[in-house]
Amino acid sequence: MLMTGAQAIVECLHKQGVNTVFGYPGGTILPLYDALYEAPVKHVLTTHEQGAAHAADGYARASGKVGVCIATAGPGATNLVTGLANAFMDSVPVVAITGQVPTGLIGRDAFQEVDITGITMAVTKHNFLVKDIKKLPSIIEQAFAIASSGRMGPVLVDVPRDIQAAQFDFSHSMDKISFKDCHRRHYPDNNGAVQQAAAAVNAAIRPVILVGGGVIAAGASQGVIELAEQGDIPVVSTLMGIGGFPASHSNYLGMTGLHGLRLANRAVQEADVLIVIGSRFSDRVTGDRSRYSQGKAIIHIDIDPAEIQKNVAAHLGLVGDMVSLLAVLNRYVEKQSRTQWRQTINSWQEEQAVSVCAGSLSAPWVMEELNRLTASQDTIFVTDVGQHQMWAAQYLKVERPRNFLSSGGLGAMGFGLPAAVGAQLAAPEKRVVHIAGDGGFKMTGCELYTVAVQKLPVISLIINNSGLGMIRQQQKAFYNSRFSAAVLPAAVDFTLFANSFGIQAYSTSSKDEFTQAFATVWAQNKPAVIVVNISCDDMVSPMLLPGGALDEYIDI
Repeated sequence: MLMTGAQAIVECLHKQGVNTVFGYPGGTILPLYDALYEAPVKHVLTTHEQGAAHAADGYARASGKVGVCIATAGPGATNLVTGLANAFMDSVPVVAITGQVPTGLIGRDAFQEVDITGITMAVTKHNFLVKDIKKLPSIIEQAFAIASSGRMGPVLVDVPRDIQAAQFDFSHSMDKISFKDCHRRHYPDNNGAVQQAAAAVNAAIRPVILVGGGVIAAGASQGVIELAEQGDIPVVSTLMGIGGFPASHSNYLGMTGLHGLRLANRAVQEADVLIVIGSRFSDRVTGDRSRYSQGKAIIHIDIDPAEIQKNVAAHLGLVGDMVSLLAVLNRYVEKQSRTQWRQTINSWQEEQAVSVCAGSLSAPWVMEELNRLTASQDTIFVTDVGQHQMWAAQYLKVERPRNFLSSGGLGAMGFGLPAAVGAQLAAPEKRVVHIAGDGGFKMTGCELYTVAVQKLPVISLIINNSGLGMIRQQQKAFYNSRFSAAVLPAAVDFTLFANSFGIQAYSTSSKDEFTQAFATVWAQNKPAVIVVNISCDDMVSPMLLPGGALDEYIDI
């Protein structure tokens, strides 16, 4: 069966079960766009290629499938880099397909020629430059296998324009594909180590489970719940692990780390056995790594062997599929009640209780109000990066995996809105609430155009403090309140901006105004923006001393 390279790409996408792609056209990728014209694949035009990459990322996080983005050569491809780096840091499966100048012009500084495979080498699991059209189907197949296997991540496929336009025998090439099994990792026999881990858990007086993003990626939440209930073990999470364990569960203590809850941090610090599942021990989680591991045995469960012993010394490392490992571990962990440990934690909880009800409109109060207003709904919360992100992580009650999406490792401002686009398209049966700061929203706010065109019922909350809040907070803490480039004095009417895309918007400065506005837009099931005007003096608390121990807090 003769077809062009571009048609072959579309056919391969269809065979992979891809029904939605995000992109922006340009000269070198036009053959693919022509092939998409009547294809059984929905193309979502974003306003910027970075938006396409973040949307593919959000789609993947919300669905558990591989997200796909497309861009042309040169600036189109380089505009994907931030999104690919974000997916790489957070282990999100994305396949990026970029156009490239014709093969005869590569290396000749042709118009819009950029070595995108070289540029993205450090921020992708793998990348390909297609030089032989006969290998194109196998390369696409392999790209999806790499992106979605083991520790997941982004893969880029760079396809010269002449390869897209040329014809070849597609059926003959497909017969030669044999990549489906080549990326299945063979893990060591962990049975002995699992029994040792179970013995350590059974003997523990003060065990704690730490849930990372790998739990969500692996679909291992139920195994963690069973472990926590079987051993009566308190649970904390990283930022990426939020939703991996139900927030309403009596064992859940909240997020740990730099802006983690005092209760969660204290439990980790006082633990004698720490079971870490799917976390890479980032500096935001551990602080001073030597003190982090003092006085406790650490059991580290991860799919990536490179993570074991990389950042924190583990007494036991279990490498493999988390669902399988937890199933075996749970067979050996004894059923018991740790009444004294739970009573101790409850006493800390009473000492550290914080009320967010008093005073004027604030972001923590808004998060608590969102819990109340969306309690009976299956809602996906997507954050941008900054103070609002930490307030959301601290106060939102997320019950299910894939219902809290945030840029963790890269901390990419501008992630939120395009990721919300991808999440809403991935899960049309759910409602997506996007939470951003005024600084981050300005970076990719034009993706409201995509929201409007696609008629997506995304609710965007802009936590507006007329500044770069997290930068301002650090300058207050470490730079004697010298607010350099952190104050945004020019008033921006975000409601008019939203209205220009045909999206209704509300500006709120009181609790009653917010509650009424949110109830209104929720009931209408249409795109909406709500501006939440708060004080620029509001700071995220608690805040650990960077690089310090889990009990070294800054008075902010």
